[in-house]
This record gives sequence, structure tokens and C-alpha cells, in this order.
Amino acid sequence: MCTARGLLLGVFLTPGQRQESRAFAPAMGAVLTARRRPRRWPAHLAADKGYSFPGVRRWLARRRIRPVIPTRSNQPRESDFDTKRYRRRNIIERVVGWYKERRALGTRYDKLAANYLALWYVAIIENLVRRRLSDRT
Repeated sequence: MCTARGLLLGVFLTPGQRQESRAFAPAMGAVLTARRRPRRWPAHLAADKGYSFPGVRRWLARRRIRPVIPTRSNQPRESDFDTKRYRRRNIIERVVGWYKERRALGTRYDKLAANYLALWYVAIIENLVRRRLSDRT
């Protein structure tokens, strides 16, 4: 999960063979409760077709978050799908691409999940420091 400016808010680690949509609710809860500010849900959430499941959409509806998720081919099309907001989803793709350029993150070499997660946190800190230093110049 990241902001519209490309700042990664958190990482949630799942087994490699697990379907992403099943980890959606725990990941969103873990990322947003880890923040120090009071819990504030975003107004919109963009995701790819892999998250186009009724459970995900119900979870978003309960929190009054508008889903910007394209429907799969076996689902009825949404008439009010916001294509302009969906185009901005490329931000998360670029953020993940930047992190996966680091060899240890792109290909998980660590056997322990704690070590792999620590590597993600170090990369997030590095990115934040780099952004902060580039803002000063």
C-alpha cells in the first residue's frame, strides 16, 4: 500500500503461494493501525483485477472506500468505473519496481520471514532518506 505520492506505507508478508485477495483485509488493517496518526481510511483505493472479489468490495464498502478495481471477465462491468483514478495506479507499480531492483528484495534469498521483512524496512528507510535529501536541493 502506498500514497498517491509513492510513499510506501507498509509491507505485509504472505506465503508465496497464497492468493493476494485473501490477505487484503489483514494487510490493510496492519498497515493502517501501524501508523501513529488516528486511523483514517482513504476515500478511494485502486487495485488490479486480482482484488475484484465480492469480499474485498464488501470490506471496502463497510469502510466507505470507493473501489477503483476493474472487474474480471466473468463479472458484470461497472458503469461508474473511474478510469482516470485507475491510471494513477501505475504509481504503486513503479514503487514496487524500484524496490524489486534491489536483488535481495526481488528474489527472496532469506529463509526467515523476519530477515526478509527487515530488508524491506531498510529499503523503505533508504528511500525516505533519499527523498528527504533530494527535497533540500
